[in-house]
Amino acid sequence: MYQKVKRMTKTMRIFHWINAFSILAAVITGFYIGHPYYQTLISEPAAYKYVMAYNRLIHFFAALLLDVVSIAIFYLYFASRFEKPIKKLIPNRQNIKEFWEVFLNLITLNRRKNFDSSHLDSFNAVYFTILHLLLVWMLLTGFYMYVQGLESGLSAIGSWWPALLHLATDWVGWLLGGHAGVRWWHHFTMWIILAWVAFHIYYQVWRTIFWKEGDIAIVFGGYKFKKVK
Repeated sequence: MYQKVKRMTKTMRIFHWINAFSILAAVITGFYIGHPYYQTLISEPAAYKYVMAYNRLIHFFAALLLDVVSIAIFYLYFASRFEKPIKKLIPNRQNIKEFWEVFLNLITLNRRKNFDSSHLDSFNAVYFTILHLLLVWMLLTGFYMYVQGLESGLSAIGSWWPALLHLATDWVGWLLGGHAGVRWWHHFTMWIILAWVAFHIYYQVWRTIFWKEGDIAIVFGGYKFKKVK
């Protein structure tokens, strides 16, 4: 017998898919911005079709969506009325034990399962927190490179915007050795995020197969099914 368990609210599912499609758009356009590989496939100069401009625009708005959603998720970490992930990040004895039990469950292919899988576990809470920290890092490195294009100190919305970005990100250039270093880290972090996404999809499919509780359905309907003894 199975019990239906609610695991995600509608808002959380919307945030999940905004994140998924924004990361996809940012990666595709980021590849082009770094290496305009499909420019040679266009019959006339890409500049006439604003190909780079459109890619930069989509990249910018995808990053903007990720940032806005990350701020909202950060708020929900502490103030959600459904579940507060921050409770699973506190390094107390219970959370540390649960983290390792979930990890052991993974590497032993479900041969031991000494935790309650009907709620958010500490392993997943840590894993998703790493993603949002990576997105913050992408925000800082991305805005550092973006503001370098506003050499005049002006923008369409005034001088306050470049000034704010310089104030928030100039230290990143100092830390990473200038524009070239920031660019390298921005690209390298993208590969880490892609690895994160690959493992995330693998793990959700893995849990669905081994646990047989319908975990993959959570991001579509918000529910999973827990075995009742």
